[in-house]
Amino acid sequence: MKSAKFIFNFDSNKEAKIIAESLTPEIKHKIPKTNIEISISGNKISLQINAKDLSSLRAACNSYLRWINTALNVKKTV
Repeated sequence: MKSAKFIFNFDSNKEAKIIAESLTPEIKHKIPKTNIEISISGNKISLQINAKDLSSLRAACNSYLRWINTALNVKKTV
């Protein structure tokens, strides 16, 4: 099993919560061959991605990083 862990620091716990909630539909949808765990602690989000193989891990990492980036860009626009 391959894994990657990301920790994101936000300006506030409210911002971290908004970003985490925006990922909920994607976590429920599930990327094949992966398991995703997300947790919030204050203004930090911890994202743990476990995958059966390296290509699945890479795909999941790319997807989640893009979704987080998109959520941040939307937040800046609104």
